Amino acid sequence: MAKVIRPLVTEKMTGITEKMNNRFGFIVAPDANKIEIKQEIQKLYNVTVVDVNTMKYAGKRQSRWTKAGLVKGQKPAFKKAIVTLKEGETIDFYSNI
Repeated sequence: MAKVIRPLVTEKMTGITEKMNNRFGFIVAPDANKIEIKQEIQKLYNVTVVDVNTMKYAGKRQSRWTKAGLVKGQKPAFKKAIVTLKEGETIDFYSNI
């Protein structure tokens, strides 16, 4: 089963990547550990991973008013990984568009 779900392309993550050219963010499976993430990133993108930092986020409660009344729900919880590559290496997420 794939541990890396998708690359994290947000304003905040793009700012981090611009400051430090060798850091990239990914949304990963909640049960993935750092070793599994490192191996999968190296295999998918043919790069050398130096370091992996992970953080877990809890799902946030959401509510909104609609014609039907108050609708309540919850956004899903997720795990984020910040991957540091070997100096000089990079990942181009937009190459296959």
